[in-house]
Amino acid sequence: MKRITTALLLALVLVCFLAPMAMASDAAAGVAASAAQMDYFGMAAMACGLGIGLAALGTGIGQGLGLAKAAEGVARNPGASGKITTTLIIGLAMIESLCIYALVVALILLFAKPFGF
Repeated sequence: MKRITTALLLALVLVCFLAPMAMASDAAAGVAASAAQMDYFGMAAMACGLGIGLAALGTGIGQGLGLAKAAEGVARNPGASGKITTTLIIGLAMIESLCIYALVVALILLFAKPFGF
């Protein structure tokens, strides 16, 4: 597990360092947009992808843990399943809203035009 995590982090760092060079070479090849604009939009796209990925990862782990504890609670006390289910559904909705907020922020970053462009 440690090797996979290390390999994924290394790949992410390489993409972050090599993407601006790729954007600059596209701008030098005759793309109509300026290099600064390409750098901004390239970095914004990478930030949006990374942000949504981390948000989905975090909310997925949170929902999995919540569901596991709810199932354990129902298994220990079947009489309280109604209250546990209600609380679980409200909690899962709150956790899911965090991922939706991250999606909204990512879309704003991706489609908003910065000053000067």
